[in-house]
Amino acid sequence: MEKVSRRDFIKTGAIASVGLTLLTDSISASGSEDKPVKVAVIGTGNRGTSHVGTLLTIKGVEITALCDLVESKAVNAANLCEKAGRKRPAIYVKDKNTYKELLDREQLDAVIIATYWDCHTAIALHAMNNNIYPGIEVPAALTVDDTWNLVETSEKTGIPCMMLENWSFRQDNLALLNMKRLGMFGEIVHCHCAHSHDCIDHWFFDNTTGDQKWPAEYLIKYNRDQYPTHSVGPVISWMDINRGDIFTEIFSTSSASKGINAYFIRKFGENHPNAKLKYRQGDIVTSLLKTKMGKTLVINYDMQLPRPYSNRWMLQGTKGVYYEEKSSIYLVDNSPEYHQWEPWKPYEEKFNHKWWQADLSSQSHGGTDYIMLNRFVEAVRVKGPTPIDVYDSAVMTAIVELSGISIEKNAPVAFPDFTKGKWETSKPYFAMDKFI
Repeated sequence: MEKVSRRDFIKTGAIASVGLTLLTDSISASGSEDKPVKVAVIGTGNRGTSHVGTLLTIKGVEITALCDLVESKAVNAANLCEKAGRKRPAIYVKDKNTYKELLDREQLDAVIIATYWDCHTAIALHAMNNNIYPGIEVPAALTVDDTWNLVETSEKTGIPCMMLENWSFRQDNLALLNMKRLGMFGEIVHCHCAHSHDCIDHWFFDNTTGDQKWPAEYLIKYNRDQYPTHSVGPVISWMDINRGDIFTEIFSTSSASKGINAYFIRKFGENHPNAKLKYRQGDIVTSLLKTKMGKTLVINYDMQLPRPYSNRWMLQGTKGVYYEEKSSIYLVDNSPEYHQWEPWKPYEEKFNHKWWQADLSSQSHGGTDYIMLNRFVEAVRVKGPTPIDVYDSAVMTAIVELSGISIEKNAPVAFPDFTKGKWETSKPYFAMDKFI
């Protein structure tokens, strides 16, 4: 098996554990609910501006500063704050390093990082070294080395570091997590997940001109799972990764790259420059991950072929199976018909998580962003652990580079243990609030 090292996965000289995985069931019960939380947003494009809008609906949040390379985007976000009756945030717009001035100057509790991917890690590291909680948009890093840097800096500074993986907070995924923890699926054996989302005509390229947008460069330069976190985010809790189990290796394989060229020929004609371009990124990347305790996980990257959106989540155990794409479930002890699917929705309603007690359908991504940021803000307010910790953020993030290395070598690659052994005694803590 091909090994990938980050100084043999563990930096010479042990770093003391700071207990980042310990969390009480109710972090809002500390009596500090009204303490203001001062937040900056770095990167005020579509995603960052969406986060500004969500933060403005959370009690006690003060957006004190905004930063972007494009002044008009930062100004637009500042205008949203004023329209909401809040104080106008300071604006930082000089260059790619201006975030340092913001983080050094402003008195902040937290920062939301929604920049281009290649800036995420550097900004988060600077924030932690300034005692500021970073909430990092996905992915938190692009390399295993940078992922280790996040883990080690969080441990050294004692500042929690959270990747903002919103699909971990979906209502259906949290209800399923409740059921898993009640033992309704028995012992978990296998999971499947995917990010199946045709993004060619809006995220990677402009759908009117075909011009490249910034993520398109990754399709040209790399062949890997570019975007694993939305698919794998909920799964790591279902599988108890970092809490009683860990991934030990990953083997990834890729199809040919056909979809992008076919799109350009179909939409713009064969003479469009991007129709003739060679893309390294295969249309479908399939990754198989094995765990220490004998579980398996299959992940699909699928963002370049025509198809409806789906995450294709499946959870399979010794007592039953859940299948998101069918919106169906089968449980040996509960399902009325032997070996017959039954509808999922009644189970979601019955085992609804405590966090989903209000109608949040008007919020961004159907309320998942509100719940995610609200829980993040509560953690910052009480100076406690974030709902997604640095180790879970690291596991999701590392898949990006590791899948590319495995494809290139056509061989399994060792998966780092970012917890350095703490997984053996760490207990599940994400979303432990009881649904009753």
